[in-house]
Amino acid sequence: MSRFAKTLTGRVENYIALRRSLGYSFQKQASILRALVRYVDAEQIDGPLTQEMALNFVLSWGRAANGRVIRYSVTRGFAAYLAVYDPLTEALDPKVLPRSRAIPPPRILSEDELLSLLSACRGISPGYPARAMVLTPLVGLLASTGLRSGEVLRLDRADVDLTDGVLHIRKTKFRKDRLVPIHPTTLMALRDYVRQRDSLFPLPKEAAFFLSSRGNRLSPTGLQQAFTAACRIAGLDKGKSLRPHDLRHRFAVTRLAVWHGENADVQALLPILATYLGHARYSDTAYYITATADLLGMAAERAFVDGGVV
Repeated sequence: MSRFAKTLTGRVENYIALRRSLGYSFQKQASILRALVRYVDAEQIDGPLTQEMALNFVLSWGRAANGRVIRYSVTRGFAAYLAVYDPLTEALDPKVLPRSRAIPPPRILSEDELLSLLSACRGISPGYPARAMVLTPLVGLLASTGLRSGEVLRLDRADVDLTDGVLHIRKTKFRKDRLVPIHPTTLMALRDYVRQRDSLFPLPKEAAFFLSSRGNRLSPTGLQQAFTAACRIAGLDKGKSLRPHDLRHRFAVTRLAVWHGENADVQALLPILATYLGHARYSDTAYYITATADLLGMAAERAFVDGGVV
């Protein structure tokens, strides 16, 4: 085995271990990266990892377009990790083999971006204060609980326990009801919203918890339009678009970061996260665990401190 192939083997195995420490099963991806090592060894290629090398590897293995896209995406993620240890590693162009999925990858907001978004929600449509009144606590609830936007919109007044701070989520994606506790600050925001809502709509048209400016249940279209307007005010409409559902991804990533920061047993806690998010299978939760650069860095640092060299 060539020297570069040996080095690559170690980096690949450490990267696999790192991603699994973040909650990924990483089975198919591990097979792809180990195939990359075999390819480099068979072709007797010297380092560093380059764009040309990655493309030749991807195109040498099967003809299915979707398979090539997946292999390139996995290799590109590994190249970003490898560049930390070998600065000569080339950054792989994401547009060479773009994603074929209809669903775009999530956009994970930073803490400052989230604060800007909430500030924009409070200032949206000055002529229609009821719009800001409902959008601000709703977006805050999405960010602090990771609920699906549809679950929030379907909440009735009877589903929100403002005394104990518990939401009763009904009619979920997997037809399983669940109870979701909320943070005290979120509870305070909801109580404040209820006082304003009941003052503005003393005789509501229906039992919905979140009302539109007309006094009926806020619709998905109404939420999307208001959310898009708030993103524009906050300056978040440039680059990758932001969806309400991206706040669910952010919640999962943030929770993982907190657990890593506390040196908690992340693998043991992942089933709790899956239950909280309302998933029927643990594999469904993995979709929401987007490995940000900060999260990867925390996991790598922890692995090093625990005695492993990643």
